[in-house]
Amino acid sequence: MGTSIHISSQIASQVSSQASAQNTQAKATAASSEIAGNEACANCHSEIYKAYGKTVMANASGLASDGVITGEFNHKTSGVRYRVYKKDEKVSMSYDRETEKFRGQRDLLYFIGSGRKGRSYLFSVQGFLFETPINWYSQEGRWGMTPAYAEAREIPMNLPAFVDCLNCHSSGLQPPVPGTDSKFAGKPFLHAGITCERCHGAGEGHLDAKGASLPATGSYSSGEGASVVSSIVNPAKLPADRRDAICMACHFEGTVAVEQPGKHLYQFQPGDRLSDYIHYFLLSGNRPETPQALSQVEALSLSACQRKSGDKMWCGSCHDPHTEPAPAEKAAYYRSKCVNCHGEEFAAKHHPDKRDCTKCHMPALPSKDVAHTEGTDHRIRRYPTAAPLPRLQVRGREGAPLVSFPDRDPTQATTRDFALAWETLAQRNVEGGQQRAEEYLRKAVKERADDPVLLSALGFVELKYGHEKEARELYERTLQLDPLSNDAAANLGILEARSGNLKRAVELWQGVFSRVPYRSGIGLNLAVTFCVAGQSEGARKYLERVLEFNPDYLKGKQLLAHLGEEPVRCRP
Repeated sequence: MGTSIHISSQIASQVSSQASAQNTQAKATAASSEIAGNEACANCHSEIYKAYGKTVMANASGLASDGVITGEFNHKTSGVRYRVYKKDEKVSMSYDRETEKFRGQRDLLYFIGSGRKGRSYLFSVQGFLFETPINWYSQEGRWGMTPAYAEAREIPMNLPAFVDCLNCHSSGLQPPVPGTDSKFAGKPFLHAGITCERCHGAGEGHLDAKGASLPATGSYSSGEGASVVSSIVNPAKLPADRRDAICMACHFEGTVAVEQPGKHLYQFQPGDRLSDYIHYFLLSGNRPETPQALSQVEALSLSACQRKSGDKMWCGSCHDPHTEPAPAEKAAYYRSKCVNCHGEEFAAKHHPDKRDCTKCHMPALPSKDVAHTEGTDHRIRRYPTAAPLPRLQVRGREGAPLVSFPDRDPTQATTRDFALAWETLAQRNVEGGQQRAEEYLRKAVKERADDPVLLSALGFVELKYGHEKEARELYERTLQLDPLSNDAAANLGILEARSGNLKRAVELWQGVFSRVPYRSGIGLNLAVTFCVAGQSEGARKYLERVLEFNPDYLKGKQLLAHLGEEPVRCRP
């Protein structure tokens, strides 16, 4: 380690491959820029266009300058003061901690959230997109830390804006640069909010040669002997599973979701089968199903209304996605939806003096954050004050089982699905999760020996058991199949460092850190390694890059300070 460490030819090859993939993606981005937004529908559907523009979905995201909510917030636990302000059309968030003269700012590019429940913002550091550590909570009229970081002692400035989040708040989402979670070659998304195409499809061929619209099943001659079929989608006319999938893609999360091999949720298009892209699971057990823990789709599936109506009832039975009733009209609007099924005769006898059905049967729920849970109780309970019942009666010491959702075709769930689902639950410390994850992972790897996601996950299991030989083999196989697998490369680097092969460890970590420089632990590993090798300047450069993305990272700040001491200390 006395000589300078350089990126190996293997890593250089990976970087070259990544650059090639970026060029390919840039071309795809340019091509997809032709995707139209709501304006393309305005000429023929002007009234719908105007009404939809006022809805929550249409305003789910946008430029920060168009949706700025200024204010300031003092976080007691970390001692940090945040301020969101606008100056000369630029929106910024500043942060400072007076006790150590620590301060900085980030320019905010986009807002996320209509503001009905809350709003967050996104900023970019060298093309990597991050969420702000603070949110605006509309129902309480205050700023606060983003969920899960209320007690954070350091500013979480390295929260990646994951594509699954962006996908449900924007349209025309672009794939991230290969090997990254949130770096984009250009704009992260082409249109703010949820556009018409998100529910109706891109609509190629929707207009005939003269500009007249065709129905969903219409076709016409292109004038060159070819027949063009309209690809516009009317969700209400789709088979029930494909109809419901359009809403479910964003209004359901489940306990855990597993993307299918080679597929991503943002690739889903109206009319597709959602199960081709992602499989959802619920953790079932003896606990009562509280509405605060449910998404709208799951809650509705528990209602007597939906269970008795079957596929006839769906989100569109009560909601018109194109418009939202005015506050003064809501009670009458939703009452009419109930009367459609229950009849005027029943309504005339059932508390005729109480015109708001939802007030009793779908009460508003307390919501103190912007988590993706329902705002009203979609279980539509007959007696809302009665004690809730468990959804499934299941016994067992190892934790409740996972069940597929929806249950139309539970046989679609594979060993791979259960392996990755239980792995996620194990990371959340769910009882019995680790044992079941290991059990399913070993089975799944035998079935799919060429799946890098499974191999890397099983490698981590072996690493936790101290089975370094087995873990090393699994990580090596993973990187042969997917050279950009960051978890496999990072963990294999740890094994190489333990065995004394610091050169290979550094090469692996360098590759990971170049792709995800906001993963502070990787940069810290590199800095410590260079420091121990007597290369303080190299260590300093890595620490400066770590702090560029995560400026309040305590271990990084401590090690940087130690580099200036005599003698130099190589530990935080």
